[in-house]
Amino acid sequence: MAEPAPTATHGATIELEGLTKRYPGSAQPAVDRVNMEIKAGETVVFVGPSGCGKSTTLKMINRLIEPTGGRIRIGGEDVTGIDPVKLRRKVGYAIQSSGLFPHMTVAQNIALVPRMTGWPKSRLRQRVEEMLDLVGLDPGEFHGRYPRQLSGGQQQRVGVARALAADPPVLLMDEPFGAVDPITRDHLQDELIRLQRELHKTIVFVTHDFDEAIKLGDRIAVLRERSHIAQFDTPEAILTNPADDFVSGFVGAGAALKRLNLTRVRDVEMRGYPTVTVDTPLQQIFGYLRDGGTNEILLLDRRRRPYKWLRRGDLMRARGSLARAGTLVHDTVTRDATLRDALEAVLTDNAGRVAVTGRRGEFIGVVDMETLMNSVHELLEADRLEAMEHQHELEEARSRQTHFEQEGDAGEKKA
Repeated sequence: MAEPAPTATHGATIELEGLTKRYPGSAQPAVDRVNMEIKAGETVVFVGPSGCGKSTTLKMINRLIEPTGGRIRIGGEDVTGIDPVKLRRKVGYAIQSSGLFPHMTVAQNIALVPRMTGWPKSRLRQRVEEMLDLVGLDPGEFHGRYPRQLSGGQQQRVGVARALAADPPVLLMDEPFGAVDPITRDHLQDELIRLQRELHKTIVFVTHDFDEAIKLGDRIAVLRERSHIAQFDTPEAILTNPADDFVSGFVGAGAALKRLNLTRVRDVEMRGYPTVTVDTPLQQIFGYLRDGGTNEILLLDRRRRPYKWLRRGDLMRARGSLARAGTLVHDTVTRDATLRDALEAVLTDNAGRVAVTGRRGEFIGVVDMETLMNSVHELLEADRLEAMEHQHELEEARSRQTHFEQEGDAGEKKA
């Protein structure tokens, strides 16, 4: 009889109560009495200056670092006193540079924790394929590879797959994308956003990059020294109403433009675009450009991934071969990319548009500069109206205060 497929595990609440870490010989604790409640299925990002204790706080949740004091509850269960090895098998953990074992294949790395917890071989094979597919890697192509045979971005995807393989309710991520190039980093962030929409895990993510925090977090905890919480709120609230000068320093200049990190490509209008594939006869491509009322088409490879932008003049110089024609597509964005990512890609390409792709890189549509600029203007107008409303509220509050003071003075005079 076939094994029934297990039900996917969603997120669990995390409660930190007076969580403290004091190292011997240190005058001050590294982490000082942190109190925080993280909701089930929520992505919370810790951001703060180097050495503020954000990674230490994260590692205490799965007790890679043992707390000196305080309590940790996951799903209502106090995990402070249970076997830390068993705890770590229930909490996914992803770090910078993936942390893959170099002597193990991709499949062996992903299956590591489920194997340790006693999953049967048939389920292990199935789970490895599920996880590779989930993070956008072809199981047939990557199953038997070793980490050294992967790019940095592919290694990070496998690292996330390994962290999720045993279906933990909680995923801890310690600057997981810090060691890859900016373009790969943007795509890995998009992938995490897509995964979270599907899986609804509770994710605690550490970064020093405030833009990354805005992009990924449902809520952001801005941490001072010793992990003291300066502000713990939604990205929108922190951008529009930072708690103090310390938080304002993290927000930095251009808060309105940073709000582009809160809007996704999937939230704006994508337009279709004329496409052909590398198997389309050259004369047929000429016909599209001549009769289709367009000066440009997008050439897709055999997997329908964007390959080259082709213009009429390019084909005239091609002399019967697409190999010498057109401009390579250097950058794309996914539906989960932010409008800031899309704007940077459009400006870098210098042609006023960027191709949007699906989870396996397949072409979906195009976002152009006009759409992006309209979105920027809408955000700036929303900020302007919000600022006016806030100013109006302040003036009303001052007016009420003045009225109360005048009434008080009048009462004193009568007395």
